[in-house]
Amino acid sequence: MHRRVLYDTSSRAAAAAAHLLADEYDVGTLSADRVAEVVPTVLLIVPDSRDIPQVGRHVRLVALVDPAAPGPDSAAWYALVPEGAARAVVASAVRNAFADLEADAEVARLDRELSELNAIGIRLSAERNPRELLETILTKAREITNSDAGSLYLVDEAADGTRHLRFALAQNDSVEIPFRATTLPLTNDSVAGHVALAGKIVNLEDAYAPPSGAPYRINRAFDEQTGYRTKSTLVVPMRTPQGETIGVFQLINCKPDVARRLETREEIERLVKPFSARHEKLAGSLASQAAVAIANSRLYEAVRQLFEGFVQASVTAIESRDPTTSGHSFRVANLTVALAEAVDLVTTGPYAPLRFTTDELMELRYAALLHDFGKVGVREQVLVKAKKLHPAELDRIRQRAELVKRGLELRYARRKIEYLLEKGKRRYREHTRTLDAELRASLTDLDASLARIVLANEPAILPRDFVEEIERLARRSLEDDLGGGRTLITPEEASILAIPRGSLTPDEVRQIQSHVVHTYQFLAQIPWTKEFRRIPEIARSHHEKLDGSGYPYGMKADEIPVQSKIMTIADIYDALTSGDRPYKNAVPPTTALDILNEERRAGRIDAALLDLFIEAKVYRRTATRVIPPGAERRRPIR
Repeated sequence: MHRRVLYDTSSRAAAAAAHLLADEYDVGTLSADRVAEVVPTVLLIVPDSRDIPQVGRHVRLVALVDPAAPGPDSAAWYALVPEGAARAVVASAVRNAFADLEADAEVARLDRELSELNAIGIRLSAERNPRELLETILTKAREITNSDAGSLYLVDEAADGTRHLRFALAQNDSVEIPFRATTLPLTNDSVAGHVALAGKIVNLEDAYAPPSGAPYRINRAFDEQTGYRTKSTLVVPMRTPQGETIGVFQLINCKPDVARRLETREEIERLVKPFSARHEKLAGSLASQAAVAIANSRLYEAVRQLFEGFVQASVTAIESRDPTTSGHSFRVANLTVALAEAVDLVTTGPYAPLRFTTDELMELRYAALLHDFGKVGVREQVLVKAKKLHPAELDRIRQRAELVKRGLELRYARRKIEYLLEKGKRRYREHTRTLDAELRASLTDLDASLARIVLANEPAILPRDFVEEIERLARRSLEDDLGGGRTLITPEEASILAIPRGSLTPDEVRQIQSHVVHTYQFLAQIPWTKEFRRIPEIARSHHEKLDGSGYPYGMKADEIPVQSKIMTIADIYDALTSGDRPYKNAVPPTTALDILNEERRAGRIDAALLDLFIEAKVYRRTATRVIPPGAERRRPIR
């Protein structure tokens, strides 16, 4: 360490004392510029010295005093030495002053290192991205040990229980590193494997000259390929508090200045020094924190994957109730997140200030995946209803028609018998032909009525005159074989068949719409973590419209979360373009975008978001089967 002694030139006693130390220290005259330099310095002064500059923690004052002087002594003086004292006395006081400076510097260094370790620990505990976590661990380990390079290995376990080292990360300030992910057997053959198995730090002054009897050998392939020279090496295990080694980091070439780049092998040989015991303690402390952080990160990831599996299994279970919508929730989630990511990139318009964090994108994805979860509370016969009448209801109408037909046939057969009994065979053939013609006309009319009923049962838009015909059928009484009257359809069935659009009755529509409320009630019972607490709110609003015409709450634009507005566009697009469903046919993307534009013009969906959905071609990011243009048969009417 460079040590400097400065003296007050106005004092003969100070100058004389300083010259006694000229052979041991860098002696010079006192000036403000010299005192300002951050170099360990001792000032030799006298009580009446003038213009002493303000000093920092790197300076100590030694005062040369007259033993007979009454004082007072200054609290700023580190030591007092009698004027004219022998060299040994002056040297002892100065030596003690430098020792105090070193002790103070050591305390400051320890305090700084402790603060750095605390800051590193806080950062490690807050990092959720596994890759960023590893980068932070290795970067900080190199910084606190002045390492030129480093690498990090993780202990992985295969399904059969065998363990190996995975080469996870490499850094080097002096040469480019073509990183390739690879694995090593977890054995003592490599120094990293040895440290992982032994759980103890290995500190090599020269990696090319390991201790005799060491079970490991150094792989020089990287040095030979790049011209680098791996010299001093510190290999540290990352062990959890439970004693499990989950990884190893290897620090290479301790250099005098962490920012310095080592250009040549000769420079490495000259400047690189061994890692000290202090470096071992610092790296070991960081390794312990890193092990806990990695273990926590793995636990967090395991919990996330567990929840992800639960969500996907739940969605699959719900969609299995209606196989025709299979994959809808996953496609909506992909489209929703893609549109949110596109929003993140805009620099103009109403959404320019909006940015989604990683957690917010994950929250939005889960909300989109679970947006239809409430369909578990909707009766299956309503959920999968393809026609206006349920199959059993249409079968009853067909049975009535068959009964009417049998009745007609019996009535006309009775009339033939009655004619034969009353009038015999005279003109029987002519009369029979007339009765048969009347029967055929009645049966044809009945078949035509049944055909109109079957046609009205389709979930298509019905003309007004067709609805009136159905209503007339409900009022028309058909005579049976006993002379009684019956209608082909009941007034209730007629009202169902007269639904002008779609296949659902008003009550069934309310049941379908109730799935949003069921979704919210289910999701609200889950104890979401802080970053996901808005999932129920986002999911329940995906059928709301800006003009208040949506359901179930009739929210207006300002009340609807922007995440729900994004999901609304994705949900509508996928519902329009996904494969044919029993109650509607798919439409090509161009038609779906036209329909979305109609919704925009009507003030129902967000114009800026739809523009982005189209301009960024978000709609292409779905695996749904696309209907080619021109292949559309009819628009969806449900």
